[in-house]
Amino acid sequence: MCFTSLVSYCSSETWIADSCLKVLLPCTADYNDCSLGIGLSKRATMSHQLIGSCHCDMTRHTHTCKCFVPDHACTFVVLFFFRRLGVDLGKSVVYQESNGETRVDVKESVRGQDIFIIQTIPRDVNTAIMELLVMAYALKTSCAKNIIGVIPYFPYSKQCKMRKRGSIVCKLLASMLAKAGLTHIITMDLHQKEIQGFFSCPVDNLRASPFLIQYIQEEIPDYRNAVIVAKSPSAAKRAQSYAERLRLGLAVIHGEAPGSEADMADGRHSPPATRTTTGHTGLEIPQTRRRATFPGLELPIMMAKEKPPITVVGDVGGRIAIIVDDIVDNVEDFVAAAELLKERGAYKIYIMATHGLLSAEAPTRIEESAIDEVVVTNTVPHELQKLQCPKIKTVDVSMILAEAIRRIHNGESMAYLFRNIAVDD
Repeated sequence: MCFTSLVSYCSSETWIADSCLKVLLPCTADYNDCSLGIGLSKRATMSHQLIGSCHCDMTRHTHTCKCFVPDHACTFVVLFFFRRLGVDLGKSVVYQESNGETRVDVKESVRGQDIFIIQTIPRDVNTAIMELLVMAYALKTSCAKNIIGVIPYFPYSKQCKMRKRGSIVCKLLASMLAKAGLTHIITMDLHQKEIQGFFSCPVDNLRASPFLIQYIQEEIPDYRNAVIVAKSPSAAKRAQSYAERLRLGLAVIHGEAPGSEADMADGRHSPPATRTTTGHTGLEIPQTRRRATFPGLELPIMMAKEKPPITVVGDVGGRIAIIVDDIVDNVEDFVAAAELLKERGAYKIYIMATHGLLSAEAPTRIEESAIDEVVVTNTVPHELQKLQCPKIKTVDVSMILAEAIRRIHNGESMAYLFRNIAVDD
């Protein structure tokens, strides 16, 4: 697990780093260097305990504020120990029994306090979710006043639509979190903004686009010669938002590559409803079965949707192509898009995304592809992937999450964090 840099946001619009942190670890832990700072690898199954020491005043309210971190929340563990918050990390132990069950022990009183649970989502997503649910319920039964879940990347967010005979798992997870006791959610760049409607509690969906736009302006040479690219028509609104704020052109990749997976069937091409009749009376054993259409039901013939061959709508010749999206997980689509853009004359390919899941063989495929750089934020731990592929770069967004916590605890408006954010962003 790795520690990110500690940064807090000041009202004078300057960023101030804070290194005032004390870390207490079991003797079974060993230390190693990490790309983002000090790191440790844990041998024991028991959770480590961290106690922060900060010096800023957050005493506007009579009730206090504490932050708890489940065992699997690694990258953002030290996010909240800085002068802006001035709170200590709550003392708790999260571990798994020998039979695999998750157990949480809260080691201090939380009665009447604001509790923030920080949970990033590592590779073992289901274990991380269970730890979050159990810890939230433990704090609820311990009479915490407010329990706020800080989940930078909300898991299962791609499963927010009905497919075939599946289910909307994102709605299920939202209901479970509310039932466990969470009274507020802080997250970043939900896959679909409509996911906020799944929750029965307030949700603050923060945006990472200001940080990514700043990276483009400061780290990409000659970015004025760039064009923002949407890798599919569904991502065009997000790309348009970036293009308008950067005063750049827009291109959209449209169509379907040969052999790619078509849209998942959801039953819309099924035959009309029919009624099955047996055609026998009394105790006669049926010999045949015939299907009879409901009388008067005549539906028009539907033409199947067919996508044209993949193409680029817009001029990218002799330009820098910047593909923007919210999640980089399976990079096959991005690799195919980069090859197409290279064929159309783009001389550099950048990918900008909020959540870098980068699962499976993603680092290897990126390294071997025409992509020049993949820029993601640290909402999801990806230090191992960075070691495998030097093309992966990280943008720190911890400061905006820290400021969101401070404002929620003090009852301040969150509008300042959404300034200059477009509706489609």
